[in-house]
Amino acid sequence: MSAPAPVMTRTGTAGAGRSRPAAFLAALRISRRDALRARGRSALIVTMVGLPVLVIVFALIFAATADVTRREGLTARIGTADLRIVTLGRPDTDGRASTPTSPAEVMGLLGPGARIIPANEGSADFRGELGYDNVSARELDLRDPLTKGMYRLLRGRLPAAPGEIVVTPGAEERGARFGTTPAVTFKLTPMRVVGVVEHPHQTKSAEIIGLPGTLLFDRADGRGTGWLADTPKPVTLRDIRGLRAADLDVEAPATVKDTSDYRDTRDIVAVGLIVVMGVLEVVLLAGPAFAVGARRRRRELALVAAQGGSPGQVRMVLLADGVVLGGGAALLGLALGVGLGALSAALEAGRLIGGVGPLDVPWVPVLAVAALGAVSGVAAAVLPAVRAARQDVAAVLAGRRSPARDRAGRPIIGAVLVVAGAVAAVRAIGSDRVWVLAAEVLALLGLVALTPSMVRLAAVSAAKVLPLPLRLAARDAARNRGRTASAVAAVMTAAAAFTMAAVALDSNLAERREAFHPTLPAGTVQIDGAGLDDARWARARTIVERALPGAPLIEAVALRDTRGAAVELSVGHLDATDGMYPGNPFGVSLPVGDGRLLEFVQGRRDPVAAAAFAAGRAVVFDPRLVRDGRLRLSTVHFVSHDSSEAPRDLTVPAVVARAADPRRAVAVLPASALPALGLKPEARVLYAAPSSVRLTEEQEVRLGRELTIMAGPVGVAFMRDIDSYGFVKPLLFLAAAVLALGGTLAATGLAAADLRPDLATMAAVGAKPGTRRLVVAGQAGFITALGALAGALAGIPAGIAVAGASMPYGYRAWAPDSSSFLDRLPAVELPWLFLAALVVGLPLLAALVAGTFTRVRVTLTRRVT
Repeated sequence: MSAPAPVMTRTGTAGAGRSRPAAFLAALRISRRDALRARGRSALIVTMVGLPVLVIVFALIFAATADVTRREGLTARIGTADLRIVTLGRPDTDGRASTPTSPAEVMGLLGPGARIIPANEGSADFRGELGYDNVSARELDLRDPLTKGMYRLLRGRLPAAPGEIVVTPGAEERGARFGTTPAVTFKLTPMRVVGVVEHPHQTKSAEIIGLPGTLLFDRADGRGTGWLADTPKPVTLRDIRGLRAADLDVEAPATVKDTSDYRDTRDIVAVGLIVVMGVLEVVLLAGPAFAVGARRRRRELALVAAQGGSPGQVRMVLLADGVVLGGGAALLGLALGVGLGALSAALEAGRLIGGVGPLDVPWVPVLAVAALGAVSGVAAAVLPAVRAARQDVAAVLAGRRSPARDRAGRPIIGAVLVVAGAVAAVRAIGSDRVWVLAAEVLALLGLVALTPSMVRLAAVSAAKVLPLPLRLAARDAARNRGRTASAVAAVMTAAAAFTMAAVALDSNLAERREAFHPTLPAGTVQIDGAGLDDARWARARTIVERALPGAPLIEAVALRDTRGAAVELSVGHLDATDGMYPGNPFGVSLPVGDGRLLEFVQGRRDPVAAAAFAAGRAVVFDPRLVRDGRLRLSTVHFVSHDSSEAPRDLTVPAVVARAADPRRAVAVLPASALPALGLKPEARVLYAAPSSVRLTEEQEVRLGRELTIMAGPVGVAFMRDIDSYGFVKPLLFLAAAVLALGGTLAATGLAAADLRPDLATMAAVGAKPGTRRLVVAGQAGFITALGALAGALAGIPAGIAVAGASMPYGYRAWAPDSSSFLDRLPAVELPWLFLAALVVGLPLLAALVAGTFTRVRVTLTRRVT
């Protein structure tokens, strides 16, 4: 039996002000002693409240530390110099550069006693151990004291001669390794890598640094030219204005101002909604754990009431649990979060994301998160405290069960909130996702209010068909639905949030697939050299054959009009009324070539299609594109890199055929049909078959770089499938399982305590331990199944709404009447495996864990009647 609780006497009105602090201190002492006695329950609550605080605080500190402000990054940009000067190189009205570009001109502006050193920036090509690549390049003498703080030497030494360079670890990963001699710049000059340096903040940058005049040779009119300057007196704003008047860009301590980050209203609303959902989830999860403590301490609380304690003072004892455990958990999470953030800065964990600055703790949001954690802990103890104050003192002291007087919930308010949330979600489709999230939070609050009614209806319905042990579990859940509803609501909230995310991901993926109409098989490597002459194209083809040994190359043609301008042919229309080609508002570029190209794109031998193709007919793999035996095309004339003439609609005779993979083929146009369209073919395109070659993105970039350096501007593209979210949904399920099991097992422990008299009765009439375990497992399964099912049903429409509010990929968003509701609906694809695991697998797992680890051994005793 628990030790007698301290007596908290009632006082009159005059002494009430003095007694409340004393009563609260007494309640805190009781809660502290109880927390130390029930270490397992206390650890569970501290974890539930403190872990989110720890994670969020650490994330805030890590993000603030990794976000290097302009003032924090000033030393990395100018070293110990007083200012950095960069020429802008803007031409005068007569075309000549008006910017000072010589050291003497710059020195003349700085005045006597100043010293400058070159500090030029740009990019450079190089050929290293892994092939050709391009990295950032700097011309800077790192031995000069003015450069101190710009880089730190990791290995080797600094350049001392024109043929020497140092590289960053990022450049090493690209093939310019320490001790090698890569060929650098368009001149392919051998340069010896004598050291490895690291940028103090951009730890993943790929850079090479050499002495002035060794790396950058394309600075026309002074562009890219710069200096670090040391002045005999401090630089003032007046000095800076004079330099800028001479068309020089200046950076100095006086020019650096750290402006606060702009926060859009939608960002603030989104953060607020996420905080509301987080607090709600913590309250619902920790509520059953506090209820377990209240149930275990019911005799102690009854003694408090029997000795004259008021219901308010009984409530105060349990609310003190929230203060002790919730406040302690928030402080612990705050301390650990700040400590881990400081440790990550000390260990430079920012290398994981490529940048880190000095330790920066944003105290206002950090303390706000800790306060919210403490508030959520106290809020989680409110309902158990209210129920404990209503218990029958005489029944508890006599050892009899004191049935809880659960309220029926607020079904009318809940129904109104659910309907309002559903209407708001429908209205939010096609708008910003934050408003969909707001509608989902509104609907979730309504479902939480409806949860007690859902528990009762589900238990009554299920009890008719379930076997006896599970029927007992369902009826006990309905009889104590105040206890059960909190756990069901916690599971439902987690399931709804993660279902919404999974449905939105799959629907977005389906929308992207619908919008994605590739014209070539997956894995095809496309080499496009439309801007090369015959000699350069022959050189490019030789490079491709060497880079892709053994790969069969299929030749296609690039198109030019009669003026020699580059042209693309695309399928842009079905007919005059159908609008754009489904899923692609801008049309798709068609491959043009011979019969070998047709067989490659079609993926099989088709004599009928090959004969039509040889006769000058286009072969089309989507029958919707052919009208009256003709295919409508759009031509786009590329006048420059920035503009093109308006498309011109043409038609060609066409036949419909079947492709081996209809998702990867649209149509193929024979080169013999081009003269009738006023176009000229130019053999400047190669395709490498996907079965013979696999290029990584890194290899693709290197091949394109080598072709550009050795032959001229050549495009290299690898036709990939749309990326799926393979690992995201398992992570979502894992998070949902952890949250659901936490609330379920806490509620199951409370149910097991309440079920002891029933379990004792079952044992007395001969029920086996397995039957008693089945009752406890049924409690866990009922809670998780009802919460997961309700959450999944709530999350599916919310996920569809989120997908509809996302960036549209398909043609619907571009249709003329896209303001209608149906036009704003996205392509819907449900994650059936995720839903099955959530609705079926998770309840089975919860039942298995509860039935295995919950103690069901009972001791038969005589009851006091």
